[in-house]
Amino acid sequence: MTDIVKIADAGHVRTITLNRPEKKNALSNTLAWGLIAAIDDAARTDEVWVIAITGSGDAFCSGLDLSGSDHSSPLSAQSAQLDDISWVGNFLLAIRKRCDKPVVGGINGVAVGAGLGLAMATDVRLVSRGARLMAGYTRIGGSPDAGLTITLPQAMGYEQAMRFMMENRTVLGEEAVALGMAGEVVDDAQFADRLAHYCAELCHWSPITLRLLKRGMVKSLETSDMEQQLRYELSNIRIAFSSEDAKEAREAFFEKRQPVFKGR
Repeated sequence: MTDIVKIADAGHVRTITLNRPEKKNALSNTLAWGLIAAIDDAARTDEVWVIAITGSGDAFCSGLDLSGSDHSSPLSAQSAQLDDISWVGNFLLAIRKRCDKPVVGGINGVAVGAGLGLAMATDVRLVSRGARLMAGYTRIGGSPDAGLTITLPQAMGYEQAMRFMMENRTVLGEEAVALGMAGEVVDDAQFADRLAHYCAELCHWSPITLRLLKRGMVKSLETSDMEQQLRYELSNIRIAFSSEDAKEAREAFFEKRQPVFKGR
């Protein structure tokens, strides 16, 4: 992995950090594909139960690198970006389709355009009080990509998502939570510690439970057939209840102690 994508493990939590602070973590091809590879690798690694994605410095991700100073900038392959899903759509596919582990977005600063798309692709989000979230597409004569036409209406509702994007609004941390774009706002100084603590808390649960929970939630967003979704839920809970972790959870419940999960 290149040094512009930093990987750190703590227990069963893997934190992936976008590391171009001098560019506000703007997306070059190298950074974008490196990030996707890191997510895919974490999804395949059994010891990783929860994944966090955040940015270095004072930014989460300022979107596409428009400076042209990086020879690997997506601008050099702009037509390909518009003709195929490429990395722009792979943020959502990697996080929601190919990874059934919880992915926590640590939105520690500015998130714009494809950077906002990356943030909204995560399953749950913590946002710093000083973070600034903006779509930005109307400003440059574009239309939303990176899955924002899917994730923003899911999070905010149709009209709020339309207003947010049409008006090119900038939303700060408190308002982001009020609109449903994030679940928790954290003071900037405590942000890194809170993100690490929250992810560690999720590891108190069985990874089997968390993965099946996510599979069910993602599946529900892809289907309009209620009976099919109900059967899918039942299929998942049968798998969950047949696991060793489920047996341990029930024993610990009756014994009034903390369970010790092994991911089996």
